[in-house]
Amino acid sequence: MSPEHWPGKLVEKFKIVFWDFDGVIKDSVSVKSLGYAKLFAPFGKEVVERVNQHHEVHGGVSRFEKIPLYLSWAGLSPDLAKVQEYCVQFSRLVQQAVIDSPWVPGVHEFLKTHHKRQCFILITGTPQEEIEQILQALELFPYFKEVHGAPKEKSVMIKDALKRFDFQSDQALVVGDSGTDFEAARENNVAFLLRRTPLNHELQKKFKGPSFENLNF
Repeated sequence: MSPEHWPGKLVEKFKIVFWDFDGVIKDSVSVKSLGYAKLFAPFGKEVVERVNQHHEVHGGVSRFEKIPLYLSWAGLSPDLAKVQEYCVQFSRLVQQAVIDSPWVPGVHEFLKTHHKRQCFILITGTPQEEIEQILQALELFPYFKEVHGAPKEKSVMIKDALKRFDFQSDQALVVGDSGTDFEAARENNVAFLLRRTPLNHELQKKFKGPSFENLNF
C-alpha cells in the first residue's frame, strides 16, 4: 500500500473523528467474550455459546441491552436489580483485562500526535464511569475532547457533537469495528473507517469502504 493510501492518511483528512474503543483502540473484544463466558458459565455450555455468538456479532451494543437478553436465555427474570447485579459482576471481570489488553497497532501513536490538530471524540458501548476509569489508567483522557459511554446511543452522540462543535457531516469520520458503529455513521451521513477483526467478517462483506488492521500501514 502506497503512503497516500495508508489509513492514517485518511483519518488525517477529517476535522472531527469519532473513535470506538474495544477493537479499535484496544484489542479487547475477546476479553469481553471471556467475561461473558465466565459470567454465564453456571448456566451451561449451550447458554455460554449462544451468549458469545451474540456478543461477537453485536460487538458495539451496550451490556445494558445484552445482559437482560442473556439473563432471559439463562432462565432468569431480567428485572432491574438482577441486571444491575450482573453488570457489576461483568465490570469486575473485564475492566482490568481491558486495560491490560494489546493496543491496536498504530492507534495510540496516532492519537498522541494528532489530538491537537483534530477534534477526537470517544463513543463506546462501555458504561460511562467504567470507560472514564479505563482512560484514566491508560492516560488517554487528554487526547479526547469528549468521552461518551453507555447508556447513550452512538448515533445520538455523533449528531449532538456535530451540532455542538459546529461541524458538517462531510467533515467527520467514525472509526469502528461493529455494525453499531457503521449504522451510527450512516444515520448521520458520516464517513466510516472499518477496523477489520476476526469477529467482524460479516461486516467486512457488507461494507465495501476503507478498512484497516493496523493504523501504521
